[in-house]
Amino acid sequence: MKALLAIPLLISAMVALTACSGGSDSNSSAAGNSSAEGAEAAPKTLTIGLSQYPSTMHPNIETMVAKSYVRGFLARSMTYFDADWNLVCGLCVTLPTIENGLAVLEQTPEGTPGIAVSYELPAGVTWGDGTPVTTVDIAFAWEVGQNTKTGANNLEMYTRGYKLDVIDERNFTLHINKVTFDYNQLGDLYPLPKHLEGELFAEDPYEYRHRTNYNANTTVAGLWWGPYIITDTQQGSTVTMERNPHWYGKAPYFDRVVVRAIQNTSAMEANLRSGTIDMVAGELGIHLDQALAFEKRHGEMYNIIYKPGLHYEHIDLNLENPILKDKRVRQALMFSIDRQLISDLLFQGRQPVANTNVSSLDRVSSNNVKTYSLDLEKAAALYDAAGWSDMKEGIRHNAQGEPLRLEIMSTASDKTREKVEQVLQSQLKQAGVDLRIHNEQARVFFGQTTRERKFSAMAMYAWVSAPENVPRSTLHSSEIPTAENNYTGQNYTTISMPELDATIDAIEAELDADKRLPLWEKMQQIYAEEVPVMPLYFRANAYVLPKWLKGLRPTGHLDQSTNHVEFWHREEGGAK
Repeated sequence: MKALLAIPLLISAMVALTACSGGSDSNSSAAGNSSAEGAEAAPKTLTIGLSQYPSTMHPNIETMVAKSYVRGFLARSMTYFDADWNLVCGLCVTLPTIENGLAVLEQTPEGTPGIAVSYELPAGVTWGDGTPVTTVDIAFAWEVGQNTKTGANNLEMYTRGYKLDVIDERNFTLHINKVTFDYNQLGDLYPLPKHLEGELFAEDPYEYRHRTNYNANTTVAGLWWGPYIITDTQQGSTVTMERNPHWYGKAPYFDRVVVRAIQNTSAMEANLRSGTIDMVAGELGIHLDQALAFEKRHGEMYNIIYKPGLHYEHIDLNLENPILKDKRVRQALMFSIDRQLISDLLFQGRQPVANTNVSSLDRVSSNNVKTYSLDLEKAAALYDAAGWSDMKEGIRHNAQGEPLRLEIMSTASDKTREKVEQVLQSQLKQAGVDLRIHNEQARVFFGQTTRERKFSAMAMYAWVSAPENVPRSTLHSSEIPTAENNYTGQNYTTISMPELDATIDAIEAELDADKRLPLWEKMQQIYAEEVPVMPLYFRANAYVLPKWLKGLRPTGHLDQSTNHVEFWHREEGGAK
């Protein structure tokens, strides 16, 4: 089971304008320049436009797409899903299964069913400073994650695994306190260099997330073990990476990769057209509507790939809000909006409306769920039944004279989300709902507002998940972030239903793939009925690539294309 990744946008307009005007930057690359002279200056440099800068580089703390994208150049998790949606080893020799004997059923000390899963680290894997990566670093990462003061992501993974046995320098066994179908998925566990991080953690686990070298000294080579290491950063602007001389895998083609954060759409396009960047990352670059418009103008000069997938745009509802506690209001909101119109208007109908949090591309999706479309009569009946029947100046009020007023928050300067908010505001006004818009910079929105549940009513953003990803982290009551657990967990809505918890538990415990299907259906039925979240649509990511770039395979799910960066290359004889 993997935690989900939030998909924000980030960076100041000043940075975007500087990049657009060709302002000086020690990290800039001429590799993508249209001139032959520029191409010769750095023939093996790739510069990528990304619409967000990571809030932290720590691999096991906070879940953000920007960090996940950059992390693919720098590190690999124990397991991940590849571009064909198969679970594979990232930092293990053989994927453990019950069939191959590397996963063994056992009893826990309490006498309940459990499972022991054994992993082997590849020979020759080292940190970027040449220090071997060993099970000491795995055990240290596990210690950090299990300490609730740390605030590591995927609390369930560390709760489920009750003991980690180090066998030798390359082999370890994780003992899990329940038998689940995803027992061998360890995608959120990245080793941590104990020789660099051990003392920092021991001094103060609660403050470790702020004091870690991954924030303060990101260019320390010993923090990374992937194909690249970070050699320079410009906070909020660029991350420069160069080949890791100690990388044990296939040597990457590019000597240098620069990720440049550009929030403004016009600036992103100008950078691409001028050659300041070579490509726009599909995982977090430009929205579909922007890509479609760009393709009309310049499509013949680039390879533009539209990859549908498991990117779920939605609105979290704060169920502690007195208005939203009432399920009738939540359902009425769904009947008050026209999501198909939004898809048609902004995305040429190419982003399908979401009925639940499970995409139709996922094998566990069910059509046997409650659906919502624009129906103002049904909405009015539900609002009236919930006590919001008194209409004053076009806005519903309750018996106490309070207006039906809600605040929606999202990532500032995201033009597409701003358009969606404006459409929603207009549609809800027709139903008598006063929707106020209040957006924040992504670092605040994701670092504090959502994580610490500070949004008063509605938070609009996207989750990206892995195939058949059990939504424990976002829907189970044990995953509600609180001050006591240092805001670990992703259940930002605070939904807490014994029936939903039990269904999630049952999905995980069923090893037979076919027998899981009715359980998945039940979970989706509860989700659609209770509406803890307002589903919007599933996004298609747009990759804008130079015609000479080969080997990049979009995945359409949580594990980014950068997990295969060593296979990216320039086509011989390709246009510069």
